[in-house]
Amino acid sequence: MSTTTPGVGLISVGWMGRVHASAYRNIPILYPELGIKPRLVAAADTSPERAQFATDVLNFESATDDYREILENPEVDVVSICSPNFLHAEMGVAAAAAGKALWIEKPAGRTVAETRQIAQAATAAGVATAVGFNYRNPPAVEHLKELIADGTLGQITNIRGAFFADYSADPRGALSWRFKQELAGSGVAGDLMGHLADLVHYLVGPIDQVSAIDSVVHKSRPIAQMGSGTHFDIIEGGEQGPVENEDYIGALIHIADSGVGAGAVGTIEASRVSRGPRASYSIEIYGTEGSARWNFERMNELELALHSSGKYIGYAPVFAGPGFGDFSHFQPGAGTGMGYDDLKVIEARKFLEYYSGQVPVGPTIHDAVASAQVVSSALEAAAERRWVDIAPTDHTTAALRQ
Repeated sequence: MSTTTPGVGLISVGWMGRVHASAYRNIPILYPELGIKPRLVAAADTSPERAQFATDVLNFESATDDYREILENPEVDVVSICSPNFLHAEMGVAAAAAGKALWIEKPAGRTVAETRQIAQAATAAGVATAVGFNYRNPPAVEHLKELIADGTLGQITNIRGAFFADYSADPRGALSWRFKQELAGSGVAGDLMGHLADLVHYLVGPIDQVSAIDSVVHKSRPIAQMGSGTHFDIIEGGEQGPVENEDYIGALIHIADSGVGAGAVGTIEASRVSRGPRASYSIEIYGTEGSARWNFERMNELELALHSSGKYIGYAPVFAGPGFGDFSHFQPGAGTGMGYDDLKVIEARKFLEYYSGQVPVGPTIHDAVASAQVVSSALEAAAERRWVDIAPTDHTTAALRQ
């Protein structure tokens, strides 16, 4: 079997950049049959310490403080963009213009317009793209998709999704770039609801109408110096600055009138300030023949209730195992769980297969546009207290089309 060695460039060596680097390294270990062995060519970060970490620990061959050098490097074939939101559009467009396949974290742009700019640049250049919607990848979620697609749950009637976290529940949490519109765009809408919108698209079908309400729970936070620490940091005292984007958003949704989810309705919510949930990212799907629910906090488990022989059966746990998505690439049997970083390895696999010429099966920049349209429309609906129609997005990999 011949082996291909795509050269990898990494932009930003923070936590997510390190996760991407690890995912690339694990591809030949967990997917030897692909014949793909990524080569970690170069990394870029404005922090000298992070740049050195890229070479000394992550084993990149070189590092720089200028991301443009990554894009100019002829040995770099694919680029991971893991920088803060306000740099995504600039870097994504530049990567596509340089002819580099790009794997970009979400939200791809601060706005729909920025996300479309990246999509247009990638389409014009003909490069493969991937977006960090990793909650598609748990084997339990992949099994849920199969149950929906093959009609096991019947006609889908309603959906309930809630991505609740407490990472900003403490008002002493630092006022990082995530809380500023110019740097982050939206708040929890882009950060978590964007994930949830894509998951609904992937499992059921495209959202075509939305109404919403949002709120800022903590109006101000202690100012943190740019480039130091994260929004997880707690600052006692200190000068306060205003929070400029939403802490919570909730939406009513309608699914387009086609496919297995035709005309389904539901609710999706996201919060970054909920006391109690750590990363309670859950979705519930209800159909005429049964229902299923999944929560990231119990990632390897699906709860399933089916209508059988005229009797309604209560929820029973179904544990992910071989035959569920990519599970067998990571663990030998049910009961031995996978983790968050494994989801990014699956994401890297789908990206590299697309780069290698296969039909895309993972989320692309077009799926990011579709998600961004839901986020933008929900914020518009919340501001104006009305329903907003959402136009369909072409070339997505998400919605079921049967």
